[in-house]
Amino acid sequence: MRSADPEASFQRRKAFCAAWGAYGNAEANPFPLFLADSVHLSYLTGFWVDPFSLGAGFGALLQLNADGTGILTHHDRLPDEVETIAPEGCGLKRVVRPWYDGVHAPRGARALAMLPEGFASRIHDLPDHPAAKQLFETIGNLRRSKYPDELALIRTAICAQEAGHTWARANIRPGMSELELYAGVAREATLTAGRAVITYGDFAVSPGPERKGGPPTGRILNEGDLFILDFSVVIAGYRGDFTTTLAVGAPSRKAREMMDLCLGALGAGERELIEGNSARAVHAAVNAVFQKAGLDQYFGHHAGHGLGLTHPEAPFFVSDSQDTLVENDVVTLEPGLYIPGQGGMRIERNYRITASGHERLSHHRIAFD
Repeated sequence: MRSADPEASFQRRKAFCAAWGAYGNAEANPFPLFLADSVHLSYLTGFWVDPFSLGAGFGALLQLNADGTGILTHHDRLPDEVETIAPEGCGLKRVVRPWYDGVHAPRGARALAMLPEGFASRIHDLPDHPAAKQLFETIGNLRRSKYPDELALIRTAICAQEAGHTWARANIRPGMSELELYAGVAREATLTAGRAVITYGDFAVSPGPERKGGPPTGRILNEGDLFILDFSVVIAGYRGDFTTTLAVGAPSRKAREMMDLCLGALGAGERELIEGNSARAVHAAVNAVFQKAGLDQYFGHHAGHGLGLTHPEAPFFVSDSQDTLVENDVVTLEPGLYIPGQGGMRIERNYRITASGHERLSHHRIAFD
C-alpha cells in the first residue's frame, strides 16, 4: 500500500502553521488547534481509513501545535493499516484509545471514543466553529500544489483507472448492461491496484442532454449508443478522474464529428495549461471551439477542474472563476457535447501544471479509432 510520506506530511503541517499565523489567525484562534475533518487529517498526517473495513466512517483527532508537531488520537477498532500510513515520528505522536475489544462492553459511543478524557476544547474544523471557514480556505489553498508523495498516489490511482478503461474498450458490446460494464471495469481496476478500491463515476448511455452521465443501471446497451465512461479510483484518499465516450458498435458519422470537436476543444484547453494563467482563459479556449461550430449551447458544464483528495476542487474552469493556475496543480480538462436526438459525449484527461507548461498524467485512449 503506497501512502503519504511522513516527512512530507510534517512539511505540510509546518506550511499550514506558517500560513495560519501569517494572517493573524493564530492570534484569534491560538494553537493548539484540534482538527477532525477527514481531508485535513489525510493531508496533514496521511491518516486514512480503508472504506472496505469495519472502521469505515470513523476517524481521528489531530492536536496540532504551532511548530507543526502534533498528537493523533484514534480508537483501537480501526484497521492496522492506519499505523503504517500515518506512523509515529516526523513530529507526530500517536495515541490509541480503547473502545471495544470484542469481549467487554464498549466504552461509550464509538464516534466519541477518539476524544481524550476530559476533552473540553472545541474542534476547529467543525462547521459551527468560527475558525472553520478560514481554516478550510487556508488548507484548501495549500492543497493546490501537490507534494511528490501526493503525486505518487494520484499516479497509482490513474494506473488502475487506465486498466479499467482498456477493459471497457475491449469488451463493450450490444446486449450487455451498464452494470455489467461497470462490474468489469471495477474488477480490472481492483486487480491492477492489488487491493479493494472505490471505483465511482459515470457509467451511462447518453442519448443527449437528458442524461449526461450517472451511476450504472440495468439498462441494456444497443447498437449505436454512446456510452460515457467517466470514473475515478480512490487510493489512500487520492484519485484521478478521466473520461472517454465509447461507441456501442460502429460510431456514426455524427458521433465522429462530435468526437473531432471534443478533441479540438481538449487541445485548445491544453494550450492554456500554463502556470499563472487564469482558469477563465482555459474555459474560454475550450468553449471557443464549440462556439465556432455553433454548438456551444450543447456544452453545459465546466471545462475541467482540480482534483486530489476531493473531486472536484479548485481550480474550477468556469467562465466566472477567480482561480489562477499554480505549479503542481493537478487538473482535468473535460469538454463535452450533449445534442438532442444525437447523443451525449464527454472526454477528459488529467494533467500536472509545471513551471514550463504541463505534464499529461492520464494516457488512456480516447478517439474511436
